Amino acid sequence: QVQLVESGGGLVQAGGSLRLSCTASGRTFSAYAMGWFRQAPGKEREFVATISRSGGITHSADSVKGRFTISRDNAKNTVYLQMNSLKPEDTAVYYCAASPRSISTMRYEYNYWGQGTQVTVSS
Repeated sequence: QVQLVESGGGLVQAGGSLRLSCTASGRTFSAYAMGWFRQAPGKEREFVATISRSGGITHSADSVKGRFTISRDNAKNTVYLQMNSLKPEDTAVYYCAASPRSISTMRYEYNYWGQGTQVTVSS
């Protein structure tokens, strides 16, 4: 089992920045690829970014490329999502997730999920 707890969400004006954190406990953190997903009201949960077990490979959704950066610190069992140049359409609940795959953009390949943290971007 892996337990994931997100933090860092909040209300920010368009153009602002936030950094989300997700801290894991349980099994070996470095054995999992980590991902961030988001879900806006009335929409499906969608992929945002993923990072490989070692942190050497990352992928981001086209909608956030150049604005969001995923990183991880395996010594701290934590994955981050730095979000810059935020837009109102980034408003959603953001979830971190852990996958036993080496890296994955697919929601169904993630076994463990956090509770989510709300990000609201005002115009």
